Amino acid sequence: MGSACIIVFLYGFFISFSSGVPAYFGKRPGKKYKGHTLLIFRTLSAKLATMGVVMATIALLLTATLITEGAGMLFHVLLQDRNEQTTCFDLFISSSGRDSTRFDEYLAYIDGNVPIRESRQYDIYRGKDTQVTRYVISGGDYWQTFDYDTIMKASDYLALRAMLGYPEVSLKPGQYLIHCMPYLEKRMDSYNEPLTIDDQTLLPGGVYSEGFTQSLWDGNGRGFLLIIPDDAAAALPVSHNIYAAMTEEPMTMEQYNRINEIRDNRDEVISGYDTIFCKTQIEHENASTYAITVFPLFYLALVLTMVSATILTIQQLSETGRYRRQFELLHKLGMERQEMKQALRRQFLIFYTMPAIPPLLIGIPFILALGSAFDPGVVTGPAELLAIAGIILALFLSIYLLYIGLAYNSLKKNVLPDEY
Repeated sequence: MGSACIIVFLYGFFISFSSGVPAYFGKRPGKKYKGHTLLIFRTLSAKLATMGVVMATIALLLTATLITEGAGMLFHVLLQDRNEQTTCFDLFISSSGRDSTRFDEYLAYIDGNVPIRESRQYDIYRGKDTQVTRYVISGGDYWQTFDYDTIMKASDYLALRAMLGYPEVSLKPGQYLIHCMPYLEKRMDSYNEPLTIDDQTLLPGGVYSEGFTQSLWDGNGRGFLLIIPDDAAAALPVSHNIYAAMTEEPMTMEQYNRINEIRDNRDEVISGYDTIFCKTQIEHENASTYAITVFPLFYLALVLTMVSATILTIQQLSETGRYRRQFELLHKLGMERQEMKQALRRQFLIFYTMPAIPPLLIGIPFILALGSAFDPGVVTGPAELLAIAGIILALFLSIYLLYIGLAYNSLKKNVLPDEY
């Protein structure tokens, strides 16, 4: 319905322009005879009387241009975020089965086929409540996955940081740490509530936000993770088990597929399901998605922009003879060449601006709404969305203005009288 209303509006506006403008200026003679208004708008009205449908179609093409270009840019951001946030480990296996032998089949294959530099097997624990989750949700930018706060032992956390090459941190007695995704860091910095685990009361000890496999389910928490002393975590129930490893060299797709086969061929009596993340697989998948989604969107946007600008330019240049006769007459009537250039320039700007304004009013809000619909953390706030919109406008205008400049210079040389 929205699309239908937009189409009706665009065609109605441009088709009625040739009759609406004379009616507007007929009631305002002061504006009609001021400056070059009569010359400019009489020419535009005459032109749109014969090409109103064409102008409306071009406006639709430019709307499609901005939407496809914006979608391409946003999907680029989405894939880039997925590359960075899905996993920071070369190999990451998470199991909800809570079975001590869950990883044995994987390890039997990995030990003989994948060169491991360093690895660790550990547990993620269930908190007693959703104290921190409720706080994060109150900020309005978080999708809850667990019905409990996720917790990790300090010894596991410090070992994983060392494995990933992150700076060393320390957990002082009576404190807990928070590790979260970057978009939550500012909010977590403001969290100063104590955390009670059985008979221990822990105070906030710091917030860290390096990549830590927290964007999807069964990772190191969903968005955030609480780090507590080992003895405090000992009595907590396990949420899921994890095997994380860094390899000597990037894994191959054959190795990843074999690990997937091990998961898929498990005996059905083993409960739960294993989640497997591999950097190589994620990069391959994202590269394929980029090739079939993002690149075609940018290419389509480029083609639509060039087609629209070309149609407008041909329409203008096809009127060279009429413009020349018009300016020759104005020259005989005493109009200065500088005034002619100014009138031609204003006429050009209005002619090219008219089909571009509705797409801007439609496309930019659409892009902002689409970016806001992504998972929290993909687009880190209004500033990044506005930056994306700015880049889209810059790309669009760089091509559009190039056509305007070339068409104006060509028409100016052919229709304006020589210096005298």
